[in-house]
Amino acid sequence: MNLSSAITTAAVLAAPLACVCAEPARAAPAEATAQHGAFYCDQSALDPVSRKRHFDVLGPALVAKRTAVRELPDGYEIQFASDAQTYRDLAEYLDGERVCCPFFDLSLHIAPDRGPLSLRVTGKAGTKQFIEAEAANWIKPLAARK
Repeated sequence: MNLSSAITTAAVLAAPLACVCAEPARAAPAEATAQHGAFYCDQSALDPVSRKRHFDVLGPALVAKRTAVRELPDGYEIQFASDAQTYRDLAEYLDGERVCCPFFDLSLHIAPDRGPLSLRVTGKAGTKQFIEAEAANWIKPLAARK
């Protein structure tokens, strides 16, 4: 998920959301995040190999596997097929997101009877706007399927 880029501050997005960890960025200073409660991506939370896999392999692969996107009042829900590899990729990706973007409320729903996997990315005020600004490729409309 390109749910991570650079440090986004409240001045930029009113209530930012900038970390569907994508491009490596500087980590926000602890005093800045504590003082402003800003959205930030702690790029140092991932070692260089994990960061490369997260941004260059898993993120693009998962964006390509989306089957539906639903807008929520406080974020987005993205659906995927329920195959085993997609599940493993989502689980690995979410593990990286939870440490580098601690402001996200992340959930992975596994529907019964082999229904779709649903990734929900929500959070405090500004999260949705952050996703729209920093992770547009995750929520863009899907191309019509033939």
